[in-house]
Amino acid sequence: MIFLCMGYFNPEKMNARPRAEIEAVMCECQPVVENFYESGKVLIDAGLESETKSLRRVNGKVIVTDGPFTETKELIGSIFIFEAEGMDEAIRLASLHPTTQISRGEEFGWRIEIRPVHYFKNDK
Repeated sequence: MIFLCMGYFNPEKMNARPRAEIEAVMCECQPVVENFYESGKVLIDAGLESETKSLRRVNGKVIVTDGPFTETKELIGSIFIFEAEGMDEAIRLASLHPTTQISRGEEFGWRIEIRPVHYFKNDK
């Protein structure tokens, strides 16, 4: 089974910290993410920029709107896709990700949302 995880953060909390402090926390993530990859089940792991665009069809035309679009104080900062036997294993694997392993992440509102994927095409 394939699972999509979205890693959230609070940009106000992260932007309030000095750049050097954020870089130090991100450096803590690298060995943890390598351990996460060692599961052999990670298919995709990607960090996302904060710039977003929304495309919507309105009256027969495609309208592009600048984002972010959430009504919350959180933004999606990363996504990853992996294979697992079911939700219990997906939770165990997602728990290996830096979002849940780096204690300073709590200060920045880091959290993960896990969703089963009902369709996944991979041409490789």
